[in-house]
Amino acid sequence: MTTERIIFSGHVQGVGFRYSVRSVARRHPIQGFVRNLPDGTVEVVARGNVGAIDALLAEVQEHFRSNIRHCERSPTTLAQTFDGFEIRF
Repeated sequence: MTTERIIFSGHVQGVGFRYSVRSVARRHPIQGFVRNLPDGTVEVVARGNVGAIDALLAEVQEHFRSNIRHCERSPTTLAQTFDGFEIRF
């Protein structure tokens, strides 16, 4: 199990991005959350195996390929536990 923090930039707010990420994440063995950030980016924190996180990101990037300008992935250590995958506000 690993936890990654992924930041998407581009035209990713106001286009149903968070709801789509949640929908895709729920089809994979991933826990975590997605939320809008004040600077116009979207943050995803995903905990699962690397293959599941890769699959999540591949689906999201395919679906929003014309909206995403950049995707930055970094490992993170959060003491927090997750119960499923949710949208945070």
